[in-house]
Amino acid sequence: MSGLTSSPQSRRPRVVIVGGGFGGLNAARALRDLPVDVTVVDRRNHHIFQPLLYQVALAVLSPADIAQPIRTILRKQANTQVLMDEVVGIDTHARQVQLGSGARLEYDDLVLATGATHSYFGHEQWAPLAPGLKTIEDATEIRRRVLLSFELAERQMLEHGWHPPLNFVVIGGGPTGVELAGAISDIAQLYMRHDFRHIDPGKSRVLLLEGSPHVLGAYPEDLSAKAEQTLKRLGVEVHTNTQVTGVGPGWVETGGKRIDAAVTLWAAGVQASPLGRMLDVPLDKRGCVMVDSHLNPPGLPEVFVLGDLAHFELDGHQVPGVAQPAMQMGDFVGRAIAADLAGKARPNFRYFDKGDMATIGRMAAVAKIEWPFKAHWSGFPAWVTWITVHIFFLVGFRNRFSVFAAWIWTFFTFTRGARLITGDQRLPGWQDQPPKAAGEQPEQEKVAARSELSAL
Repeated sequence: MSGLTSSPQSRRPRVVIVGGGFGGLNAARALRDLPVDVTVVDRRNHHIFQPLLYQVALAVLSPADIAQPIRTILRKQANTQVLMDEVVGIDTHARQVQLGSGARLEYDDLVLATGATHSYFGHEQWAPLAPGLKTIEDATEIRRRVLLSFELAERQMLEHGWHPPLNFVVIGGGPTGVELAGAISDIAQLYMRHDFRHIDPGKSRVLLLEGSPHVLGAYPEDLSAKAEQTLKRLGVEVHTNTQVTGVGPGWVETGGKRIDAAVTLWAAGVQASPLGRMLDVPLDKRGCVMVDSHLNPPGLPEVFVLGDLAHFELDGHQVPGVAQPAMQMGDFVGRAIAADLAGKARPNFRYFDKGDMATIGRMAAVAKIEWPFKAHWSGFPAWVTWITVHIFFLVGFRNRFSVFAAWIWTFFTFTRGARLITGDQRLPGWQDQPPKAAGEQPEQEKVAARSELSAL
């Protein structure tokens, strides 16, 4: 096997970072001034600002607004190289990482920050029918399905005077599910209301199905209640204590009842990247690696595990797998390796919780502020805070400017600039012909639509 290592003249410590997300990038940046050679490996060439991924899915932003090449982000770091490849094996005894290309990387310290993927709780057959939201590809697929449903309904109304119910079912009431449901409602009620001649997008239904008693279950009760009230005000039908038992082409089953679904979206669960299983160390039920106060698995002090892939507990509670802890873990890696180089004891990692935020729709959000003061905000103030924080943390001036410009344009013009449908023009379970039973629309609407078709 070929090897990608430091040059023979340079025997500086070699740090391999797997994953170009928040944890991996912050770790690389934290090492920029240390006498180490850093290699960042990711199977994609770009970093995604995941908190705004749902806005790509719902046509507010384009993919380029929230993504930037990893090479561009790290190009000024002389001690860092970037490889677009996938890790397929880890030999902790030889301290080597095997890549999909066949190459092997030797390391003195290994940083694993590969995040999480969707969990369908043993029902992987649901995946093609109910896409989740973790990647740019996921976001563009969701955008395709949502926008295509309106286009197909318009065409069928013109051709047949009938279209299937425009029901959008979002499974899972966490931050991603709440954000998706609110944004779909905004699209239907506000941004597409004047774009169609034969259908009324405002009459579509958005259903949010959550298995627990509350949406945003990890948030304080008052903010969870505020979020549910806001969703209902937007026209979202919130169903808590509702377990999904089946997903099929064009339908979702819950409690023995079937719900027609033009589009079904999955936001109900995640599982850790499979990379953790390569370490042969204890994992939790989601596949997260159990780590100590230095973010190391048992018996592997040279391996750091960050972000969604790590199960780290602070004061008896697991630190959530979101961007803020991952960024702080990445910074910690720099301090830990600096301590090693100086011959000092490593510090303990301690997560500093600054709060959580979730946007619900136009001018609506909830925010739990922990720093610089404690507060629970909802509505417009929380929405402004959400915008400010996300603009600040976006990578690169161009991204910040383009996202801010897109938000301003959308806010004042009620239009969305990224409404592109690409790929297949079919939807799972979409009914091309009206049912043989009585039509869903009044007869006068059918006659009017057919008359227009004849006149074309």
